[in-house]
Amino acid sequence: MLEIRHLETLVAIRDGGSLVEASERLHVTQSALSHQLRELEERLGTQLLNRRTRPLRFTTAGLRVLALADDVLPRMRAAERELRKLAAGRTGRLHLAIECHSCFQWLMPALDVFREQWPEVVLDLSAAFSFAPLPALVRGDLDLVITSDPVKLEAVHYFPLFRYELVLAVARHSPLAMYKYIEPAHLQDQTLITYPVERDRLDVFTAFLDPADMEPAEVRTTELTPMIVQLVASGRGVAALPNWALTEYLDQGLLQACRLGPDGIWRTLYAGVRVEDQETPYIQNFLDIAREVTFKTLAGIRAPRAGR
Repeated sequence: MLEIRHLETLVAIRDGGSLVEASERLHVTQSALSHQLRELEERLGTQLLNRRTRPLRFTTAGLRVLALADDVLPRMRAAERELRKLAAGRTGRLHLAIECHSCFQWLMPALDVFREQWPEVVLDLSAAFSFAPLPALVRGDLDLVITSDPVKLEAVHYFPLFRYELVLAVARHSPLAMYKYIEPAHLQDQTLITYPVERDRLDVFTAFLDPADMEPAEVRTTELTPMIVQLVASGRGVAALPNWALTEYLDQGLLQACRLGPDGIWRTLYAGVRVEDQETPYIQNFLDIAREVTFKTLAGIRAPRAGR
């Protein structure tokens, strides 16, 4: 029964003090305003104004509708301003999840740059190690997922960020360090240290060991890259990690990085977004920032292949 124009009319009458002033504020004739007010009172079945007083006074019912107007109209105007900003691409929400344990190394600096350029975009970051991020992206719980394992979904578009080589980290004194490259059989007597994720999400299995039908002697898990490095450096296992994640440890002489197979195993890191959001200005700018930061800070990465 009540419409926004009715609320605006009552506010204009109160603020203007008369029907004449209210009609000027609303850019309508006094006759049209009086007709609208009588129509509303008929709908509600009660009088909203005491027209016999000077100035006009609101009845109890009129004051109740005014209270509603004072609550609703500011929220409506705020929503309209927000929608205009959204339409212009100046504000919004960017909730990210990452499936890469090592990605914090470049992602946090990229987010710092993004915050400076888009202060009105609400940012949130989750580590997608304990939940399925792509279904959450499709549902709208997330806005962007960083992954090296894109799953073809009609609702999701993947933007390639960069290519990296998966290498085997071994202790400097390990006999494996002497090989030109590692073959799957070399890991049959090794403890393989991995992040605690499903086997089918670990490239060392899906792209290296499983095709050769080989298994390591043992699998050990830990969540932290520095802990993996310490275990490898002390000779308690080997680990397959992105080449760029090992740069600082190689520079410190803590371990050795070995190529997996004669040609190496190269993977692409992607940013997945919903199809309807792929041209959103701040999402496009985040992707540009992420690429710029990674190529400035990460060693050994390559540009994505055309069309990938």
